Amino acid sequence: MDFKYLEHTADAEFVAYGRTMDEAFVNAARAMCGLIVDPAKVGASEAREISLTAGAPEDLLYDWLSELLYLAEVDYLVFSQFEVKITKSDGEYSLQGRASGEKVRPDHGVSLHIKAVTYHDLRVEKRDNYYEAQVLLDI
Repeated sequence: MDFKYLEHTADAEFVAYGRTMDEAFVNAARAMCGLIVDPAKVGASEAREISLTAGAPEDLLYDWLSELLYLAEVDYLVFSQFEVKITKSDGEYSLQGRASGEKVRPDHGVSLHIKAVTYHDLRVEKRDNYYEAQVLLDI
């Protein structure tokens, strides 16, 4: 399972999974962007490179998803494909990522407007042989 949506009364919440932190972050992006539009309807004609640094995995996840929302709002992009490489050096986590998608079109059928990623319930945890990333979105 790549991710699952959780029941929430007023907002949207999900847990993304991955064998690596990189994969969990990709699946978190897929879960969030899948709430906005059906990714099967989105091509990959435009790409954005994203570089981020943070002191903790939770901050890095927050920044990654927030950057994707920013690009959706400012550049009117919806994304369907993601690549992430996370490294840790001197106590800092760095993310080199790429999000591919296209400009929003009427036939995309945008289904949800996400206001923001929140820190409420935000977590990134390593389990036995996989990572979990839990996110609550303000809608």
